[in-house]
Amino acid sequence: MKKIILTLFLITLQIVSANSNTKTILFLGDSLTEGLGVAQKDVFPNLVENMIKTKLKKDIKIINGGVSGSTTSDGLSRLKWYLKRKPDIVFIALGANDGLRGLNLQQSQKNLEEIVEFAQKSKAKVLLAGMLIPPNYGPEYAKRFKKMYEEIKDKYKLKSMPFLLDGVAGEKELNQSDGIHPNAQGHKYIAKEVYKFLKEEL
Repeated sequence: MKKIILTLFLITLQIVSANSNTKTILFLGDSLTEGLGVAQKDVFPNLVENMIKTKLKKDIKIINGGVSGSTTSDGLSRLKWYLKRKPDIVFIALGANDGLRGLNLQQSQKNLEEIVEFAQKSKAKVLLAGMLIPPNYGPEYAKRFKKMYEEIKDKYKLKSMPFLLDGVAGEKELNQSDGIHPNAQGHKYIAKEVYKFLKEEL
């Protein structure tokens, strides 16, 4: 009887240990994260999940928190909802729509900082993906937009990707006809870069 109890106890420990080794990554973003115009299986967060499982042989759960049209102003309310699932890592990829709409960047930065602070309070590891925008609103606005991410990175000592779409933006063969949203090949390229960025955290 004691052997049976001991065996059950050990099995329980193994199950608890296995579950504790499963990491959850929340990708909080907009249409670039959601994968507008691309099949869900081809969206970069899902591709990253597959790469981690096959290459690193690690248990991983991805939450795709991308919503088309999302700006930094609605990021915090969505983050609070997703934190109920207790992600280990929060990958923030917001702000592109703020820049494309010419929104007030002081407010955008405040919004992003609130998101970072709230995520950090949950004990999640926070990672930041920067964005760049074309000079539609003038070079000073584009420069300030880029600097916004740099300031947040430095203030909160975050590990960051300077530009989520590096290598994809402006490449016709990697984007859909609108020239803004990556196609399946573009998402594959992003996934490889995000995987390289993430793997050290896993």
